[in-house]
Amino acid sequence: MASEIELKLDVSREAALAIEGSPLLVGEPQVIDQRAIYFDTPENGLRKAGLSLRIRRSGEQRVQTVKAAGGGTAGLFARGEWECPVDGDQPRLDETNPIRAIVGDAVERIEPRFEVRIERHLWMVQEGASTIELVIDRGETIAADRNSPITEIELELKEGAAADLFALARRLDARAPVRPGVLTKSERGYRLSDEVRSSFKAEPAALDDGMTSAEAFQRIVYGCVRHFRLNEAALFPDRNPDTLHQARVALRRLRSAFSIFASIVRGAEAERLRGQLRGLAADLGDARNLDVLLDHTEAGSLRDRIFSAREDAYDRVEAVLATPSARATMLDLLEWTAAGEWLRNEALETDRCRPIRAHAEGALNRFRKKVKKDGRDLLTADDETRHEVRKDAKKLRYASEFFKPIFQRKREKRRSKKFVAALEELQEQLGGLNDLATAPEVLRLLDPGGHAAAIASDPERKARLIEAADEAYDDLIDAKCFWR
Repeated sequence: MASEIELKLDVSREAALAIEGSPLLVGEPQVIDQRAIYFDTPENGLRKAGLSLRIRRSGEQRVQTVKAAGGGTAGLFARGEWECPVDGDQPRLDETNPIRAIVGDAVERIEPRFEVRIERHLWMVQEGASTIELVIDRGETIAADRNSPITEIELELKEGAAADLFALARRLDARAPVRPGVLTKSERGYRLSDEVRSSFKAEPAALDDGMTSAEAFQRIVYGCVRHFRLNEAALFPDRNPDTLHQARVALRRLRSAFSIFASIVRGAEAERLRGQLRGLAADLGDARNLDVLLDHTEAGSLRDRIFSAREDAYDRVEAVLATPSARATMLDLLEWTAAGEWLRNEALETDRCRPIRAHAEGALNRFRKKVKKDGRDLLTADDETRHEVRKDAKKLRYASEFFKPIFQRKREKRRSKKFVAALEELQEQLGGLNDLATAPEVLRLLDPGGHAAAIASDPERKARLIEAADEAYDDLIDAKCFWR
């Protein structure tokens, strides 16, 4: 079993050409034509188990590779990997890899599922004191009668420090736009047979009970960046409201992770990153507010003005996401998470090494206590107070979702389901109240001097939502804590 650390970067074909022709890449590359067949059961048993199995042919040589995705997401991978030479296109399924042990008798039904054909250009690059393998892959994924193009860059650390991967990535980005890549080639292949999706919800955090707090924080950040990038890549040109919403959810989850792990991620760089994430979320906020308004406005001149303003807001979102600063935010976050000063700060070592279950229990208790205290007077509270309770509830929900994989005993799972359901109901009602509070101000900008803002206030609906939120709050407080 070997380990690899690599940074995958999404690029356009034009960007790849610009980088390949730049002074950053010296000399002629090694050119390798690759053909890889990926295997799975008809029910995708390997995929569900977090494994991929391929046989890659380069020239006359064939190598079988089994990879375990583990927690390696958001472009930064630290995977288990098992390799062995094979004579043909029939996989070797024995004690040299974990497949038979994981899928059992289903191993007999493993079959070819799709093929990846790549022309790989490879350079060895010195960055600082590190040696990095840089490859530009161009090709396509093929499954039956469907295919999808591939253009991506991979930076694999051969010797040296992980931080140098990001230094090289920044130099590439200065030549042409690059963004963290989050799809493996196997995922691209499976997508050819999956139902087409326009938005992506958060996936379960890849945590286990044996982790430290630092390891868990890293896994959570990588998962959140993956969540953001999947939706960022799908946002244009369709401008689907759910896609934008999920991109904003990913940013909120990232910011919540900083709060949940505040005891180990202190420092100036952490605060700078939190500020950048907050600013990026705000840049997406206007478009989201207009999406909500549009969904609750009947056909007519006002709806037409809202739609026009919404299109302008999406133009601004598209422009913001194309800026170097937006791209740098994700690279900076990944670098700091993988190799930042917080990992070397001796004052934080005890908390970093704390078992994740103990950290999770403390964080969940802290956020629940805050929701309980601040939400006890929802019936008489003002809009600002209810908004603060809504933010507290979000942090509690995200913490509950992040830590769910480490509370898997039967009673914990049963209580977790009820607790999160009550929390979601509270969030839904408070979210409706926040939409009501936001709508009049947005409409005043679109309809100065008009009556739309007054109509949007809807006092009867507000009263119903406040009562429902108060009931949801009582249900949440009555729900048993799944972590105790």
